[in-house]
Amino acid sequence: MSSLPRRNPRALAVVLAAQLSASAAWAQQSSPPSTASPPPSESPAPSEDTPALSPEEMEEIEKALGTDTSTRARPSGDTSPVSPTATNDSGVTPLKLPNAISGGTNFLNLSFILDMALAAFSNKEPLQGGAHDPTKNGFNLQQLELSIGSVVDPYFRFDSNIVFSQFGVEIEEAYVTTLDLPANLQVRAGQFLTRFGRINATHPHAWDFVDQPFVMSRFFGAEGNRGLGVEGSWLTPLPWYVEVIGSATDATGEATARSFFGASAERVLSPLDFQLTGAVKQFFPVSDDLSLLWGLSAATGPNPTGYRNYTSIYGTDVYLKFRPITSQSSQQLVLQAEVLYRRRQVPEDVLSDWGGYAQTVWRFSNRWATGVRYEFGTAAKTLEGRVANDPLDPEWISDRQRITAAVTFWPTEFSRLRLQAATDLVGWRETPDYSAFLALEVVTGAHGAHAF
Repeated sequence: MSSLPRRNPRALAVVLAAQLSASAAWAQQSSPPSTASPPPSESPAPSEDTPALSPEEMEEIEKALGTDTSTRARPSGDTSPVSPTATNDSGVTPLKLPNAISGGTNFLNLSFILDMALAAFSNKEPLQGGAHDPTKNGFNLQQLELSIGSVVDPYFRFDSNIVFSQFGVEIEEAYVTTLDLPANLQVRAGQFLTRFGRINATHPHAWDFVDQPFVMSRFFGAEGNRGLGVEGSWLTPLPWYVEVIGSATDATGEATARSFFGASAERVLSPLDFQLTGAVKQFFPVSDDLSLLWGLSAATGPNPTGYRNYTSIYGTDVYLKFRPITSQSSQQLVLQAEVLYRRRQVPEDVLSDWGGYAQTVWRFSNRWATGVRYEFGTAAKTLEGRVANDPLDPEWISDRQRITAAVTFWPTEFSRLRLQAATDLVGWRETPDYSAFLALEVVTGAHGAHAF
């Protein structure tokens, strides 16, 4: 019996029944006939058409043949647990994983995202503030991003984004997120992009345009607002989607906390030396085809201009998406806008300025889309309304506007080509600046879908 190959329970039942039948026939031939009639309770000998067996009988057959359901061979590549209550060799029942990790594995999900662009500028000194923006004529490597993510255990998930450039490597994000806290709570800790507004928490491969709006790099820095810290979020039990977010992060970094401590070498002496960020995200399903996301954000933290001088930034963002799913159309129209207001305490005065952007992107087929974006920013002004001598941007003495148009083509879901042109109306320059980009992006590996 031990030499039989593994089979399914039905095949094992048939084999066992045939062997029992053959053994009974051999015993009848080799033994003298009995004159006693079989008792009425005995079962007749098995026939060629084996009757259906109960689960209990099948279990007994598998035990007799040394087959265990927990070790039965599964299709190649299937790494899911046999049963959430299956026991290991020690006889201990493994801990059942939460729904967030129903895949049952903790393998790393790896992906590479390459962004590069061929750029042309009319001015020798382009006003590109983003670290991932094309900044010079010719070829530009915007980034090569290595995205790594994995479930650690039933309680934590790990995510990181490591960015390679022509001149070095940096850890853009590396954080852990809780998976199973009660009361719709979630915490993450590590280095992360704060969830201020809409675009700050996203990476270049999630942008609709090749470069980021200049208000983001002006207020937060070339890399966007991020830092080491901790963040908590709560999904409220209200009838509509409302998420409340709060975080505390380092207030230092020229490219990540420009309006706060920035490049200064200030030390943390009290909790007041952290950057505190809060946001409220609300989602409204207006109809089957129309969705609205509206957010309010605020960030406050110290700046290096004097003892206990602070900077506060307030923002609101809106995201409106129309996609006619009821008519099975591939078209979609997205409207997105953010407005930010900044207030900075400086010696004997308070400076204020504001800026923002508004864009619309129309995806008129599966592979093609076109978009237009408008950006604006004001000069910093004093409490009396005069243009200030801004220590962060001394050349910014007037308003600035930029208008951008782009066409995008997706050969597949893993690559896209973008042709973009912009006119930059810089108030302190005599003539407008012009720019044009031809950008390529490719994604390979297990990269998840972007947030709505």
